[in-house]
Amino acid sequence: MLIVGGGLVGLTAALVCRHHGLAVTLVERRATTSPQPKARRFHVRSMEVFRELGLARAVHEAARDLAGHDRMAAGRTLAEAELLPLWRPSGPAGSEVEVSPEPPCLIAQDTLEPVLREAAVAAGATVRFGAELISFAQRPEDGEVVAALLDRTTGRRERLRCRRLVAADGARSPVRAALGIGRSGRGPVGEPSVSVYFRADLGDVVRDRAFNLCRLDHPDAPGPLASVDGRHRWVFMTAGDTAGRDWPRLLRTVLGVPAPGLEVLSVLPWRAEMRVADRYTHQLVHLAGDAAHVMPPFAASGANTGIADAHNLGWKLAAVLRGRAAPALLDSYDTERRPAGWFAADQSSRRSQALSDPAAPPDPTLAHPYVLAAGGFQYTEGALAPGPADAADPEPVTEFAPAGRVGTRVPHRWLDERRTRSTLDLAGPHWALLAGPSARVPDRLTIPGPYAAALAVHRSTADFLAPDGLTLLRPDHVVAWRGAGPDAATATLAGLLACDLPPTG
Repeated sequence: MLIVGGGLVGLTAALVCRHHGLAVTLVERRATTSPQPKARRFHVRSMEVFRELGLARAVHEAARDLAGHDRMAAGRTLAEAELLPLWRPSGPAGSEVEVSPEPPCLIAQDTLEPVLREAAVAAGATVRFGAELISFAQRPEDGEVVAALLDRTTGRRERLRCRRLVAADGARSPVRAALGIGRSGRGPVGEPSVSVYFRADLGDVVRDRAFNLCRLDHPDAPGPLASVDGRHRWVFMTAGDTAGRDWPRLLRTVLGVPAPGLEVLSVLPWRAEMRVADRYTHQLVHLAGDAAHVMPPFAASGANTGIADAHNLGWKLAAVLRGRAAPALLDSYDTERRPAGWFAADQSSRRSQALSDPAAPPDPTLAHPYVLAAGGFQYTEGALAPGPADAADPEPVTEFAPAGRVGTRVPHRWLDERRTRSTLDLAGPHWALLAGPSARVPDRLTIPGPYAAALAVHRSTADFLAPDGLTLLRPDHVVAWRGAGPDAATATLAGLLACDLPPTG
């Protein structure tokens, strides 16, 4: 298969597809990975994906410069800023909630992408930077896409045949444009802004006040200051455009210190937008990441939503292309991920509007932060088999209360006293069945039908499992079904793979 785009989402898609045994070629028109820090905060859900891929430790190690920089700060200038209280979610009786086996990670995009690129090559993907997709033609009757590629270094052109094409080629996606797929949403959100990426040794200024983001309220140029490496690299964002602005002088003003040696590395004008593709799939082509959705950055949801796209799509591509599921399974990618993309983009937009008007009353309908960070969006249709009782118990949005509901990420619970294995480790790259302590079910089941396979059973006393209950987990850690009895479990999975379950409602 062919992946177009070598950013965070394209590289993750290559890794997920290799994890599931697919042959992968990735092309990226740029010669190198991103030189800009851009995305920096990766939620626990993204880190769970990297955990499944065996990369979480490498990502955390690459992010060591920002370890502990999880605080927010605010002040008139950086010199005057103070740390804000650290928010932590709480459970019943005020107890702290442990959301995931992996902590979130602060790592700049230009640091993370080389880690993913190296891992993709090591996993066996063909990764070609400096190679551009110049055209493609879908041949559904033959089950293939014919792509024309250009080597931007040598000028050599070639044709590549593949069974599927994944477009992770950015917000201006040429693939999406060639398919004629429109986008919907609020469009521009807020006023035009500028991101100033600069280098300055501010270690002494922020000593004992390590932060992720600092809100500066200086009247000359209010805006957030983001820490890229905790000492030398920074991004300042403010409203307006680039015309006639002395950035070194302005930066020293909002920093409140002389900052000798300050060097402006780039100045990028931008404007936040909310746009979601009207379709994520067109015949043999699938959109992912910014090609499918763009959103304001302030909820740190853009790259994280794209990584979730890749995780959802990868196992389905593998199941279909390796003959382990009916082709219609891939229809569920659009059915599930387009509402999820809209949800993330809408939440990000509403948070951006709240930031632009601090006097506005709080919005009680905003999702709980951990609903966003832990992938708490619930799929209501797709590769799922909800029962009659599931519709009466939807996943809440304004509170974080995972309970193993159908269509949601399985709740994290440790499985051993050493706290090394989580319920999230049981599925991926295969399906798994969780069984309550008194459930009568063998340790391994056989799936009947044209897509026969073995299903591993894991017994657990996790509090979201009924004592005699069964919970079917998809390869992307999503609960596909809850019920009782091994025959019901195997029949359900057979129906999901064959895409012939009766409609729910």
